[in-house]
Amino acid sequence: MATRKLKSLPVGTGATGTRVETDSIGSIEVPAEHYWGAQTQRSLIHFAIGDDRMPHELHHAYGQVKKAAALLNADAGRLDPAAAEAIVAAADEVIAGELDAEFPLRIWQSGSGTQSNMNVNEVIANRACQLLGGEIGSKHPVHPNDHVNMAQSTNDGFPTAMHIATLLAVRDRTLPGISALADAISEKARQWVDIVKIGRTHLQDATPLTVGQEWSGWAAQLRDAAARLERSLESIRELAAGGTAVGTGINAPEGFGEAIAAKLADLTGLPLRTASNKFAAQGSLDGMVAVSAGLRGVAVALMKVANDMRWLSSGPRAGLQELRLPANEPGSSIMPGKVNPTQQEAAVMVCLQVIGEDSIVASAGAQGNFELNTMRPVVTGNVLHSARILADACESLRVHSVEGTELDADQVATLVGRSLMLVTALSPHLGYERASAIAHKADQERTTLREAALALGVDADDFDRIVDPATMVGDPRRDLDMEE
Repeated sequence: MATRKLKSLPVGTGATGTRVETDSIGSIEVPAEHYWGAQTQRSLIHFAIGDDRMPHELHHAYGQVKKAAALLNADAGRLDPAAAEAIVAAADEVIAGELDAEFPLRIWQSGSGTQSNMNVNEVIANRACQLLGGEIGSKHPVHPNDHVNMAQSTNDGFPTAMHIATLLAVRDRTLPGISALADAISEKARQWVDIVKIGRTHLQDATPLTVGQEWSGWAAQLRDAAARLERSLESIRELAAGGTAVGTGINAPEGFGEAIAAKLADLTGLPLRTASNKFAAQGSLDGMVAVSAGLRGVAVALMKVANDMRWLSSGPRAGLQELRLPANEPGSSIMPGKVNPTQQEAAVMVCLQVIGEDSIVASAGAQGNFELNTMRPVVTGNVLHSARILADACESLRVHSVEGTELDADQVATLVGRSLMLVTALSPHLGYERASAIAHKADQERTTLREAALALGVDADDFDRIVDPATMVGDPRRDLDMEE
């Protein structure tokens, strides 16, 4: 493709001070050590709101978009081959994260993401100019709008990059993190499949089950949530690219949407396709709302698991004390020897954050007006943040807690023996009222269930035969097979 040899130059301008760059507003000084240009610099001034930066996953995905467009435009003869080669080389550096320092913009900007799109265009254009021996900031021989942004608009490019970034983040980090945690939980379920424990409903004693059955439920819940999340990704496999400003495809050649979707599928390994209706693709954020809801579903399941582990490890002397969690760090600055369920607490906080971020995404999704939803940056920031922290929380909980969790089998057996709800097994034989009377007598007189039953006329052999916790849990191995 090349007609001019690219210079082999390390990333960096090698300059200090400032240089003057221009845009349609006029000229402005930018830091000479950076590749960004006038529009990026204006955004840094006009949107100095907080410290929330656009996630680098978006910039990496944007690199794929700019690379694909350059390849297509060059193949069609619309873009000089040498310029295309330089754009592709610079885009590859963006994709690899080598230019992450060049993307300083905050989430709080134009709702279309125009500033971020131009940030990418300017960085790639200036780096491409450098690789071709041109002057940084000259826009020659590579122009950020005319060449890097050719056949594109922010309005179709940003949602395209947003979808790709989200697909990659969920595929490569979130789903594997959930799966690994579910596998670790399943391993504990297999290890403790036959150990009978007391069940609890309403935080009160209930009929028994096995520890393995309880843990298998956690694993199944996480896997179900992951499956729903994975299904939600189907809604963002369609790309807006080719719709340009409002969905009509103005300034993009015929068939560009189909071609760039195919090229991006080839570059990323994702099953991508062009959006069947570009007006819906650009006027809504429905697909991202669906993925956010999927992430929220994972958070709900993970919070259940984390809180159950917190309850079951409470103690060690005045709580349930069924589980012994790894002692990763001291738990108190004043109480010597205290150890807390910190991994579970961190996971719960992550889950609360994700649920809150989903509320923002849902509200933003409802803010579409006419041909564009202008809440894209905040949706992108929240969805990618949720995907990232859920993946990290799953890994942290697995590595630092689940894999090292031990069972206090003596305490489990003691609690089973003290439970009054074993009386449930007597109900079919004695009737609900008589069985209830036995339970109330044992509770009020602080005796065992067996002592109360015998005092109310139940034969000892019948009690021992009927009230056997091991026969009250069904087939725990079958349940474990179903969870797999």
